[in-house]
Amino acid sequence: MPFLQEMASLPPRPWHFALFWLLALGILAGLSLWVRTLFPVDETRYASVAWEMWQRGDLLVPFKNGEPYSHKPPLLFWLIHAGWALFGVNEWWPRLIAPLLSFAGLGLTWRLARRLWPDQPEAAPLATAVLLSSGLWMAYSQALMFDLLIAACTLLGILALVETALSGHRRWWGLFALAVGLGILAKGPAILVHLLPAALFAPWWLGGRELSRRAWYLGLLAALLGGIAIALAWAIPAGLSGGEAYRNAIFWGQTANRMVSSFAHQRPFWWYLPLLPLLLAPWLLWPKLWRGLYVTFKASKDDRGVRLLLLWFLSALLIFSLISGKQVHYLLPEFPAAALLLGLALARGPDPERPLTPALALCLLGVAILLAPRVADLPGDHHFIPAGLGLLALGVLLLFARGGRNLRVIQVTLISLAAFGWLLLTGVRPLAERYDLHPLAQELARQQAAGYQIGYPGFYHAQFHFLGRLTQPIEEINAMEAAAWLEQQPKRLLVLAIPDELDATPYQPLFIQPYRSRYLLLLDPRAAEALRRRPMSGGRDEGEPAE
Repeated sequence: MPFLQEMASLPPRPWHFALFWLLALGILAGLSLWVRTLFPVDETRYASVAWEMWQRGDLLVPFKNGEPYSHKPPLLFWLIHAGWALFGVNEWWPRLIAPLLSFAGLGLTWRLARRLWPDQPEAAPLATAVLLSSGLWMAYSQALMFDLLIAACTLLGILALVETALSGHRRWWGLFALAVGLGILAKGPAILVHLLPAALFAPWWLGGRELSRRAWYLGLLAALLGGIAIALAWAIPAGLSGGEAYRNAIFWGQTANRMVSSFAHQRPFWWYLPLLPLLLAPWLLWPKLWRGLYVTFKASKDDRGVRLLLLWFLSALLIFSLISGKQVHYLLPEFPAAALLLGLALARGPDPERPLTPALALCLLGVAILLAPRVADLPGDHHFIPAGLGLLALGVLLLFARGGRNLRVIQVTLISLAAFGWLLLTGVRPLAERYDLHPLAQELARQQAAGYQIGYPGFYHAQFHFLGRLTQPIEEINAMEAAAWLEQQPKRLLVLAIPDELDATPYQPLFIQPYRSRYLLLLDPRAAEALRRRPMSGGRDEGEPAE
């Protein structure tokens, strides 16, 4: 194909790759918009917080279910509001934010590669190809979450450090201050975990380059204070507006207290290590790439870029490994560092033969998906057949990849993107209906408009608020007191989760819909007697997750 041949040529042309990123991310975003809705509980919660802020006309204090929401700062909600101001309130704009942030991250990664290795022009396109088609990056490029936002802030901050160090111009500290400020507004002080090690140890990764340490650390201190000032420009008026409890939460509860509580031995120290090859699949499954990594690491003592990337990635990995409250997406801001290392390894290593191991891995994944319903006795085995066959076919296609190194990398990238798209179509789409809360959310909106008060046993994650455009809070109640709560007033309704549709009959539900492996019922006071006979936990099957 002429376009692929042009992309594989040197010197690479940035606009070709920008077009490729746009097409790839656009296709995946379009598939995601088509096959699924906002998934509970995280995506629906964040959309609902933005909806309540919009409804209140309050840009300072996030709200969830009528109460100030202190778990996250407002930057993502502001981005949602920006799109709604242009296009009106809709569901598609919040879901396009992640692909746009992914595109920005690819551009910043390209720029960083060109600044670190100006004599190695292949590194930039190869690194962005690795990043774009890595499993975790592709998955979060479709999710309404905070992690790609803080990844973009991290890339901006690292680029500012590199530009400051290489050019010597102090104006780049302003960009670093902006990255710190936006990072705090995106996900709190966690941005410092991603940026501070590279900033503090700059004399080490810069190697023999002449650097005035006094000027560097004074500039760093000024930039950090500038970033904190950006965050305080929101936090101070928000704290005054949100009340004492909210003020205490954003200034203390969501920093020191959450950091301390996360050491409560939830996952072992080594938890991330076995996941890294899977998260960076298919690239770490390519043996020829490891030879390039050996060459790259061997030359690291003379390469400031490699030292920077190792410091960036390994310091965050160590810090998050020490903190026992671990989540896979915590490391997403470090994935550009890994992609840059792998891209450089591909550029410096021997010309790889056909990507045999990634192809075989894709074939094995297809076979595993085909066998899964029989081995694990999973329902709906007809949904697994097209997914397994499709991945098997893509693996066989990759076995016959031909061409030079760059063209093979592009082929692996395209096959990886195609495999992810195929899983969206054949794996996610059949299951998405079980996660779609639109029917019940819209029924709740109708009942609220008719004057009914809605109750929810357990912890409510605001999963219905945006989907139903609810205008009133839902009351959280004790599941053991649900019957008495229903009978207190005639215009009360209760949302209840049960394990089997057949169990719904005694409750005489007004509405029923499948949800995950359960069923959600909407009950009126007639269900009170059944609730006394069969007390259930209701919404407690979705305990409050770590954010």
